[in-house]
Amino acid sequence: MTKDKPGEIVVFSVVRESTCGECKRELGKGAFLRKEGDIVLCLACADLDHLVWLPAGDAALTRRARRFSKLFAVVVRFSRTRNRYERQGLLVEEAGLARAEQACLDDAEARARARERAAARRAVLDEKHVDAFAEAVRARYPDCPSGEAREIAEHACAKHSGRVGRSALAKRLEAEAVTLAARAHVRHAHTDYDLLLAEGRERLEARDAVAEKVDEILVRWQYGGDPSGPTT
Repeated sequence: MTKDKPGEIVVFSVVRESTCGECKRELGKGAFLRKEGDIVLCLACADLDHLVWLPAGDAALTRRARRFSKLFAVVVRFSRTRNRYERQGLLVEEAGLARAEQACLDDAEARARARERAAARRAVLDEKHVDAFAEAVRARYPDCPSGEAREIAEHACAKHSGRVGRSALAKRLEAEAVTLAARAHVRHAHTDYDLLLAEGRERLEARDAVAEKVDEILVRWQYGGDPSGPTT
């Protein structure tokens, strides 16, 4: 016999016919029932008939429906082959299920938009140039995380963007182009530069404010954490 966990109501999907102990309603195979001690109750008598059935199978939907429902019940059925009770799904509040379905739909749309953006980004990138630029970043900044080197390269090499990566200088992968691209990335990703701009600071003033931090990170990436740089 399975027992309710603290705060969890268990409902059984019956494998043989039964009868509600209060209303005497016949419960056919597959019907849901609730047990209170030795008494078998239909969902109406157990005050659970306002809940709606959500079969197992969609983990995200199940998790959200459970969270959005003030009251829910776990539905189990006895497996003769495995000799144990197995979860079949949940009974949840209809409003909670609706919220869960909308949240999952929003997620799906967000993922679709992300895929579209990624596809559009790939479409405007010269992959060979990006790979070469990323290698140039790693060569100049050996301690730059690999993922960030790739991000720097993709941002710099976007076609028709007018960014440094598409200039003739960058196409030759000269050190100045790589440095400018790396500085721009660090400025946005590792300092308060964007926050300063959002607060109304002038661009050059904001750059001056974060310049020391940018230099510190680039030195660490270039010389493995030695702030003094190379010795002569």
